This record gives sequence, structure tokens and C-alpha cells, in this order.
Amino acid sequence: MADPTKQIDPNAKQAIPGIKNIIAVASGKGGVGKSTTAVNLAIAMAQNGHKVGLLDADIYGPSIPNMMGLKGRKPEVDVESKILYPLENYGVKVMSIGFLIDDDQAMIWRGPMVAGALGQLLKDVAWGELDLLIIDMPPGTGDAQLTLSQTVPVTGAVVVTTPQDIALIDCKKGIQMFDKVHVPTLGIVENMSVFICPHCNGESHIFDQGGAEKLSEQFKTEIIAKVPLHIAIRENGDAGTPIVAANPESNEAQIYKTMAETVMNKINTLNKRKITIPIMTA
Repeated sequence: MADPTKQIDPNAKQAIPGIKNIIAVASGKGGVGKSTTAVNLAIAMAQNGHKVGLLDADIYGPSIPNMMGLKGRKPEVDVESKILYPLENYGVKVMSIGFLIDDDQAMIWRGPMVAGALGQLLKDVAWGELDLLIIDMPPGTGDAQLTLSQTVPVTGAVVVTTPQDIALIDCKKGIQMFDKVHVPTLGIVENMSVFICPHCNGESHIFDQGGAEKLSEQFKTEIIAKVPLHIAIRENGDAGTPIVAANPESNEAQIYKTMAETVMNKINTLNKRKITIPIMTA
């Protein structure tokens, strides 16, 4: 079977005007807290003074409108140019297919339609000047991931997993995919790292432990955060008030803030390593 990643031409990628860095937040499988990571990372970056956009690339299961407190809102559209204007909350510009469809509408689309929709959400949105566009990717290693890798220069990826073996197996596939398409993995986020009892603050490793360390050693990739399974993170996410915005001084919010600083440092290091070759003229 042909490897579609070999068809990716780095020179064919086109930067989105005004956007300095594109960061993919990805996971090998669903249900590991990828969207929770993306929204809190985006808000933490905005709180640190960066201009941030958040794109919900999960066409089949968009959750960003709910988690960002924008459920039921519709973006403005320039009818003549067909340009969409992102909504904004918590200092973050946001776009999602979820703004354009009914809540109970199922997206029964084949791969090419998904790729086309993602392309439009990337390039037909008036993002303006952004330091970072954070993309909440769908789980897996399919059409959306390839479309992103083929069309725009991605600065790096944050890969989210849980400690359990089945999630780590899929996380490996995600890291390997980004490696094949020449996207650096900025680090691993171990979500639901430990359960914290809301009554006694006792800790339990209900999803096992040590898996992310093994993954980190295997791929020479840093663990940039271990996020506990805490009821406040879930409750605030469901309420559309992510923990970093709702309770920025909490221990849980501080984990995301530290993660944001680590990610930004890695982005700056990567960008400094890029070499611009001047064009010689006669």
C-alpha cells in the first residue's frame, strides 16, 4: 500500500498570512482530554500576552464551542468574499464547524469533504495577526492530519495521552505520524495522570503510571505536563469556563500555565534554529 505521507512536499505548504506559528494538539485516540488540553493551553497563552487563535478541526465531533463558552453563537460572514470572522472569548479567537451546523446534526462526510472543510476553516477565516494558531485535531492519524501537514507549515505538535497502555499504543502512532510528515513533537501531555479525590485530596493511579516516561524515553520527547484527573477540570470544561479562566490560581490551572510557558520556549528554540538562505542576485 502506498504511503500518503511520502507525497507531502514541504515546498508546497503555504503559510497563512498573519499567523506566526501553528501548533497541533493531537492524540492517537479519543477520550484522552485533547480538547481540554487545547482550550486551557490557548487561554494560558493568551493570558501570557500572546495573540492566540483556536481552531476546532474535529469535524465529526466539535466540542470547542461548548468548552469555550460559545455554544449557540454564529460567526459573521462577508457574503461577497465568503470570509468568516472568528468568535472570541477569554482573549482567544475561535473557529469551529460547530458554529456552522445545528448541535444535533451528524456530519456524515467522506474524507475529501472533511479535508475541504478543514482547508476552508484554515484559510477562509479572518484570523488577523496571531502569534499562535492552536489546532484541536481529531483523534487518529487520518485525513485531517494529512491535510494539515500537506497544506500549511506546522511549527510543532503537542501529543496528549493517558497513562493506560491502550492510549500509549495509539500515542506512539501519533508521534510516528508527525515524524513522517516532518512536524516536530514539542512534547507529551499525560492527562488523567493521577486521580485526586475531591473529599480527602488522596491520590490514586487508576489509569496506571509510568507509561508516559517510557514513551518519552523511546522517542526522546519531553513530558511537558502531567495533568491530574480532577473534578474541577471536568466541571469547568463542561460549563464553558475552562479551569485556567475560571480559577487561574488553582493548582490545576498552574499546570496548564507552566505547560504554556514550556511550549512557547520550545517554539522559540525551533524558530531560532530555522535558517533563512538569502537569494543571490546578479
